[in-house]
Amino acid sequence: MRGLIVAAVIVVVVIAAFAFGLIDINQTKKTQLPDVAIEGGQAPAFDVDTADVDVGTKQESIKVPDVDVKTKDETIEVPTVSVNKAN
Repeated sequence: MRGLIVAAVIVVVVIAAFAFGLIDINQTKKTQLPDVAIEGGQAPAFDVDTADVDVGTKQESIKVPDVDVKTKDETIEVPTVSVNKAN
């Protein structure tokens, strides 16, 4: 737990140092990837046997509930908000 607190304090100090301009990092050289030469080799080969899968549809009878929802109008109190601009 103590190590986590110390790490958090270090992160905050580094962020503050960047924010107040105490640390300024400038790139002096461009990055360049190394040259790589590839010769020879062989990709692997596989012989795969898979199962046959048939996808389709069929008719089935299932029980589905028949629900009737009825509504009616009622008068209730609802909250309101009004905002007046400050002078």
